[in-house]
Amino acid sequence: MAEGGGAASPGGESLLFLTDEQLRKGIEAMFFAYRGFTADPDRILETRGYGRAHHRAIHFINRQQGQTVNTLLAMLGVTKQSLNRVLRTLIEDGLVESRVGRKDKRERHLFLTEDGKALERSLSEAQRVRMRAAYRSAGPAAVAGFRQVLEAMMDPDLRRHYQAMKDSGT
Repeated sequence: MAEGGGAASPGGESLLFLTDEQLRKGIEAMFFAYRGFTADPDRILETRGYGRAHHRAIHFINRQQGQTVNTLLAMLGVTKQSLNRVLRTLIEDGLVESRVGRKDKRERHLFLTEDGKALERSLSEAQRVRMRAAYRSAGPAAVAGFRQVLEAMMDPDLRRHYQAMKDSGT
């Protein structure tokens, strides 16, 4: 342990007492990592005229087939108008199917079609390749620490969504 009770990093810095400069470096690393993480899917999406909002919708519909539009809306944190625009495109293009609820006819439940599942697989495979390489390079302890940091950065409502998906094993 480093002085002051914080965990020491390889450079000897105490993680409990990060300077503004160390935090800035972490913020910049997140920006550049996110740019790399989204670059491969962005190229795939661009060929179809889609953007990251389409990717997020496809990803989360796949993770929880049959979820309602309101559940997806809460998870993505976008306006209803914005989500409806994305869903309309995905439905028209045959990637998403919207079904009326059995119990509540006002609800719309979302499912990926076979074409939607194929697109989701290609998008997520591109990201899995990048993450797998990074995880292998960093090692198991770094992977666990990275997940802890990401979970600690989530807003409580989003953390509950994440935890529910993680716990369901879907």
